[in-house]
Formats: sequence, C-alpha cells, structure tokens
Amino acid sequence: MDQKTIDRAAAVIAAIALIVGLSTIVWGRFDSGIRLATSGQYVVVSEVQPRSIASQYGLRPGMIVTELQGVTLVKLPQYIWPEYTTEPTPDPNTGEVPQPKPVGILPPTPTVVPIDPVALGSLLSINPTQITAIDPALLDNTPPENYSGVQLYDDGMDGIRMTLPSYVLGVALLVLVGWWLASGRAGDTVRPLATSLAVATAVPFLVQPLDASWVVPLLGLGALLTAAAMVPLAIALLNRIDDEQDRRFAALAVTGCAVGAMVIGVVAATTQPWYGESATRWALVAAIPFIPGLGAAGPMRRKADPSMPTASGRLLESTEYAVIGATPAVALASVGAPGPYPLALWFILIALAGRFTIRPLARLATRAVLQRDLVVAATEAERARVAADIHDDALQELTLLVHRLDAAGDTEGADIARTVSDRLRAICGDLRLPILDDLGVGPALDWLVLRIERLAGGEVRLERADGTRPPADVELAFFRVAQEALANAVKHGRPPILVRYATTPGGASLSIDDAGPGIEPGAGEGADRAGHFGLLNMQQRAEAIGAILDVRRWPSGGTHVALDWRAH
Repeated sequence: MDQKTIDRAAAVIAAIALIVGLSTIVWGRFDSGIRLATSGQYVVVSEVQPRSIASQYGLRPGMIVTELQGVTLVKLPQYIWPEYTTEPTPDPNTGEVPQPKPVGILPPTPTVVPIDPVALGSLLSINPTQITAIDPALLDNTPPENYSGVQLYDDGMDGIRMTLPSYVLGVALLVLVGWWLASGRAGDTVRPLATSLAVATAVPFLVQPLDASWVVPLLGLGALLTAAAMVPLAIALLNRIDDEQDRRFAALAVTGCAVGAMVIGVVAATTQPWYGESATRWALVAAIPFIPGLGAAGPMRRKADPSMPTASGRLLESTEYAVIGATPAVALASVGAPGPYPLALWFILIALAGRFTIRPLARLATRAVLQRDLVVAATEAERARVAADIHDDALQELTLLVHRLDAAGDTEGADIARTVSDRLRAICGDLRLPILDDLGVGPALDWLVLRIERLAGGEVRLERADGTRPPADVELAFFRVAQEALANAVKHGRPPILVRYATTPGGASLSIDDAGPGIEPGAGEGADRAGHFGLLNMQQRAEAIGAILDVRRWPSGGTHVALDWRAH
C-alpha cells in the first residue's frame, strides 16, 4: 500500500473520530444501564448492563425500587423520635445527656405508594438517573436501621461534558503533530509519516466522550476506532522493513494484535470488567505500531537509507522509527486518570534528546555525506582523467587499428590488437564510481545528472524506478552508456534532457532524450567509419552484455538513445 493511500485511510479514521466525539459531547445520550419492570405491586430492576454506571454503583437485577426520579414508590419503615420542647436534663451523677429513644415505627411495614398507572408508565419509559433500590430479602421483618439501599444519582451528562478538554487535546495533537512532522522540522525521514502518526496519537483522546456515555454501541465504536487508528501508522512502518521475511512476520504480529484489540474492545463493552483487561487492551493496541516501528529501527533492519551511510546516520534513523512506534503507546497511557502528563513528559524528553543527541548525530551524518561526496567527486575526477586519456588516445587508436587489420586480412594482428583493446577497456571499466558499486545505477545516475545539469545550462531530469539491481557488469555498461549519451546531449543537443531508468527482476532499460537538432540518420551504423568513437563505444558495451542499443533522431527533432537488457 502506497503512502497516499495510507494517509487517506488515516484521514478517514480521524474524521470519523472527530465527528462522533463532538456529536457525543453536543447531543450525547447517557445510559445508566438499568432496565425496570413491574412485578406484582413492586417496580423491580429487571436488567443491569454489565459495563454500566449502574453496575458500578452496585445495582443488581431483582432489586426492588423504592424511589425513582425523586418519586417515592415504596415507603420503608422509619423510627419515630420524640419531640423535645426543652433540652434533656443531664444525669446528676455522671453528667451524661440521656440518648433519645424512638417512640414507634411508621409505617410498621414497607408500604407501596399508590401511583397513577399513566404516571408510573411515564416513569418507567425514561432512562433512570435517580434511583434507590433494596434487596427483596430486606422487606421481611427487618429493623428500620437495616433498610440500606443502593442509590444512583448521576445523569451522566456532567461526565460527558468533562471529556471536552480531552477532546480538545486530541484536536490539538492532530493538528500540531501533523504540522510539525509535515514541515520537516523533525527530519525528512519521518515527514511521510506525519498524517498517520498524528492520527494514532490523537484518536485515543478524541473518542473519550464515547467511553463517558456508557452506551454499549458507543463503547464498542470507541474501542474499534482506537485500534483502527494505529493500523495506518503500522502499515507505513511495515513498508520500511527491508527484509521480506521480517516484514511478513511483523505484519502477522500486527494483524494479530489489531484483531485481538478490536475483539476484546467489543466484547468488553458487553461484559463485566475482568482482571487485567485494561492492561491487556493497552498492550495489544500499543503493539500495533510498536512492533513494525521496532522492526524498522532495530534488529530486523538490515539496510539503511542511502543518504545516511555512516553508523551515526543509521543510528539516527533507527532512533526516529523507534520513537514513532512508541509514541502512540505513551498517548494511550495518558488517556483517563493519569491525564496528559506522560505524553507531555514524552515530548519533552524527545525535544531534549533532539537538542543534545539527535541533532549532533544529524550534523555528523550530514558532514559524513558531504565528505563522501567530496571524496567521490575527487576520485571520479582522477579516474575520469585517466579513463579519458585511455579512451581518447590509446583505445580509439586501437579500435581503428582493429578495423584496419580486419579489413587488410591480418587476422593475427587484429586479434593481438583486440586483446590489447579488451585489456584497456577492462582498465577503463575498473575506473568507475564507488557509488556505482555500493548503491547501483540509480543513485549513480542521480549524481551524474546533477553534475551534467551544471554543464548543460538547462533542465536535466531523471525518472527512475529501480526496485532491483542487475549484475555488476550490466550496471557498469548502463552507467557508461548514460555517461556517453549525456555528454553527447550536452555537446550536440540542448536542454531539456530527460533520462529514464527502470529495472525489474527480468531486465533493465535506459533512455536519454534531448531537444537538440538530432543525430544524423545512419550515424550509428557508420560510427567506426565516421570516427564517432562515442557511439562505437556504446555499441560495444551493449554487445558485451547482450543488450540492444537504439540511437535515432525523432521526427520532430532531438536524439533518442535507448538501451534495453533482458536477463537470461
């Protein structure tokens, strides 16, 4: 999956979380989780949803409701205390004030209060937020002091409104984290992950109003959105694991954690809380991006970014991926009771590490890259000088000598000259860029195009799709053909110059097009006779690797050089 598709999926998840979170705050409906019914002369609790505020208060099915929404349904016996007109006289011996004693009980037994059936039906139809209920066993022969019931006085809306700061924090994280990473202030390595990381960090805060509603479908939706928000970031990090086998292993682990987190979240919305549930859900959701982040950064990462060839550069890149994978876990730990403090501390630590550790490493990596480029440029300049001397002098003379000896019928002399020519050509082949050996034709062409553009005085553009590397001799031939063709385009053509290079497991192709007047028709066929040694050299290199070289003039002008090689 490409990065654009990943970002679109993350944006959709964030949009859903933003809409349902805000809608719950504005129009949310609180569900206490109680269902009531009539049983004979009493109103009883018929059902208590396992994960509800009523369950947390201790209400259970079968309890008898004595008070509902401020209306008394059952009067419970209460002591009648004497009324004193004067203060009780203390005991003259001890000085103690005698404690009053009840003079009776009223009513003598629990008494159902008559209520109009229509009014009672109206009471039973609303979501109960003020209720008192007792166990049925307490109704028989129980002293008034034992009539202890369970009370619920909570309309829930205060709890939903109290999640507004958490929702606002989620919006701020979504905007600020995305903007900070997308601006490149955190480095070019993490810039493509801006959207997916911002969504994974912000969504756990955006769905807090859903959890505060105590509505089962919203609880399940919140759990699904939290787990789903981690998936785009996980996929983006999976794409940065180089080894195919390691990537498959990490993908299986991510899939298992994502499915497990979603299933547990949905099941938990309809069941009683169980020991270790919160820690398990946190571990599963946090592992979704953390596993591929560790894979992209740690032991499973075998290759480094070509722009960071040094150990410090690889350490910097690995650290960035590890931090990205761990950030959603810290955000999850900051939701609820701890508040945003763990996440704030995490960002402070990242800022301090960047200031005193990451930035020095980045400067070291940049300095190393610059030094490498200078060494490569100096080495190539010297190799180019030697190779040019051989190419422009001895090798060209030997090429003409071979053709003349063949034409004269001197086979032995031609073979000797051809052997010397092959040896010199091998020497020229050894005088090649280190970047070609280390990174392949694609990066070498990047370097060459930048160098040629300064000489061309106009646009020189490279389009490359090099997923695989062909054999070393093929890479050398492609680079030298490109080098010769670009030199001819600068000398005989004019910008814009377009270079296309592509590889597949089955072959490689190269094309160079300029906007000049174009090569003369038949110049390729008569290169040896006309003294076009550059064309002749390109033809020989193509023949050496079994490739097809096509040099022609476009009808509208401009020279087209194409090299096509197929693996055998």
